[in-house]
Amino acid sequence: MPVSLASLVDTRLAAVFDALGLPVHLARSQPSDRPELGDLQCNGALAAAREARRPPRAIAEDIASALRADDLFADVAVAGPGFVNLTLSRRALAGCAAAMVEDDALGVPDDGAGRLVVLDFGGPNVAKPLHVGHLRSLVLGESLRRMHAALGWRTHGDAHLGDWGLQMGMLSAAIRRRSPELAYFRSDAEPFPANPPVTLAELERLYPEAAAACRADPQRMAEARADTAALQAGDPGLLALWRALRELSLAAQLRDFDQLGVVFDSLDGESDVRDAIAPLVARLEAEGVARRSEGALVVDVASPDDGADVPPLLLAKSDGAALYATTDLATLEARADMPGVARVVYVVDQRQALHFTQVFRAAAKAGIAPGVELVHAGFGTVNGPDGKAYRTRAGGVARLTDLLDEAVARAEDRMKETGHGADLDAGSRAVLARRVGIGAVKFADLSGDRLSGYVFDVDRLVAFEGRTGPYLQYACVRLRSLLIKAGDAAIGPIDPVVPSERAVVLACLAFGDTVVSACRQYQPGILADHAFDLAQRFSRFYAECAVLSEPDAEVRASRLGLCVLVRRVLEKSLWLLGIDVPERM
Repeated sequence: MPVSLASLVDTRLAAVFDALGLPVHLARSQPSDRPELGDLQCNGALAAAREARRPPRAIAEDIASALRADDLFADVAVAGPGFVNLTLSRRALAGCAAAMVEDDALGVPDDGAGRLVVLDFGGPNVAKPLHVGHLRSLVLGESLRRMHAALGWRTHGDAHLGDWGLQMGMLSAAIRRRSPELAYFRSDAEPFPANPPVTLAELERLYPEAAAACRADPQRMAEARADTAALQAGDPGLLALWRALRELSLAAQLRDFDQLGVVFDSLDGESDVRDAIAPLVARLEAEGVARRSEGALVVDVASPDDGADVPPLLLAKSDGAALYATTDLATLEARADMPGVARVVYVVDQRQALHFTQVFRAAAKAGIAPGVELVHAGFGTVNGPDGKAYRTRAGGVARLTDLLDEAVARAEDRMKETGHGADLDAGSRAVLARRVGIGAVKFADLSGDRLSGYVFDVDRLVAFEGRTGPYLQYACVRLRSLLIKAGDAAIGPIDPVVPSERAVVLACLAFGDTVVSACRQYQPGILADHAFDLAQRFSRFYAECAVLSEPDAEVRASRLGLCVLVRRVLEKSLWLLGIDVPERM
C-alpha cells in the first residue's frame, strides 16, 4: 500500500527537525491556510522557538534551507513569524498519484489489523415505531461501521433492542384488560398462538395509551409492574406474548433499516442478558464494587478530577429491580467475551453522556472489558426550521418513515423542476427519487460536527447545487457519463501541470488520511467535507481544462486518468457515508 503523502512529508520534516536538534513531535505538516503560498505548511518553528531560545523565523529559515535540497519539494519558503510553506514537486505528486491509482484501498491504511469493533447503534424499542430521533444513530452508526471496515477492522453492528422492562409489562397488562380471554393469560393454554393478538398499527397505538394510563392511574401501574415481574420470572404465557409482540415490532423496524441501507450483524436486546444480571449484581456486591444505599445497590464512580458532579451508578433498586445501567454492564461483559474485541462504540444521543460515563467507570471498577476501548459517540438533535426538535405539524414526534417519505417526495418534485431523470420511465424515476431523497437526508445528517444539531429543511437538502447529497451524487454521475463518452480513449499516468489539476490531485491524495481522521474522531462529517471539497475542485478543473477535446494525446490521457481517480474517490466517499450513487440522473 502506498505511503500517504502527509506521512511522506512528515517523515522528511522529522529527519530535518532531528538533525537541527528540534523536538521531532513538532515536525507536522497541514494543508496550507493560503494555497497560493504552498500546498502544505509546517508551523513547528513557532512552537520550538521557546525551548530553543531562538527567534521562530530563524528556526524556520534553517528548516527551509534543509528541505530545499529534497526533490520532494518544488519550493520551500518562509512567511510571517515562522511559517514554512511547502510546494510539492510535480514529480512527487505524479508518483504518489500513480501509487494511489494502483491501490484498491485508495490509500486507506490497515489500521484495524483484523481487530474487532462492536458498534451499538439504532437502539429501537419494541412496540414503538422508529422516529426521527433514531435517524442520527442509524446513519452515523452505519457510516462508522463502514469506515472501520475500510480501515481493516472486523465490525459487528448491534441494534441493542429495548425489549425487556416495564414497557413490556404495560403492554401485556393493557392487552389483558382488553382481551382477558386470550390464551397468554391462562396457565393451561399451551401451546400459545403463533400470531400476535394485535396488528402493528394497534400495537403502535397501544403503547402510548398504556403508558399514559399507567402514569395517571396507580392501579394500572401496579398491574404493569406485576406483569413485568411475572414476565421476568419466566411466566410461559407472558413470554409467548412478549415474543409475538417483539417479532411484530421488529419486522417493521427491519423494513426501516433496509430503507436506510443499514446493516446489523445482530439484533440482540436487553432480554438477551436477562439471565446474566442477577449473577453480575451479586458478584459486584460480594466484591465490594457495589454498596448499599437506602436499600438500593450503587457503584461509586466519581473522580477527584470531575468538573461536574458524577453521581453513583444505580445498579439495582431496593426491590431488586435492575435498570438500564445494569443491562448495559451485563451486555458489555458479554461483548468483551467476543474474540478479538478491541473497541466498543455506542452511537447514542449526547444527552446520555453522563449515563455512559457512569457505565464505563463502573465497568473499569468491576474489571469488565479490561483493555477494551469504550467510546460514546454522542450526537445532537434533528431540528425543525424553528430550531427546536423536529416534530410533526400536530406537534408530535415525527416517525422516521414519514420524514424519509417527505424527503423522497420533495426530491421527486425537485427532479421535475430541474429535469433530472426526465429520460427515465416512471419506475426508474421513483427509484432515483428515493436514492436522491434518502441520500440528501444522510448527507445532511453526517455533515458538520455530530455533536451539533442540524435543521431539517427538506427543500434545501434535496437541492442539486450547494453543499448537499444530490450535488455529490450528480458529480459522480457526470464523471461516469464523461468516462463513457471517452470510450476507448487512452488513459495514462496522472501528471498535474496546471494549478487546478494540482488542487484535485492533492485532494485525492488526502483521502486516506481523511478516512483515518474521520474514523478516529467518530466524525463522518470530516469525510463529507472532504468529498464536497474534492467535487468543487474537480468542477473548477473541468471548467478550466479540456479533457475529451484536449488535442495533446498525452495531456488528454493524463486528465482522463485524473477523472477516473476522482470518480473512484468520490464514489468510495459516498459509500463510506452510506449514500447510494445512481447510474443516471
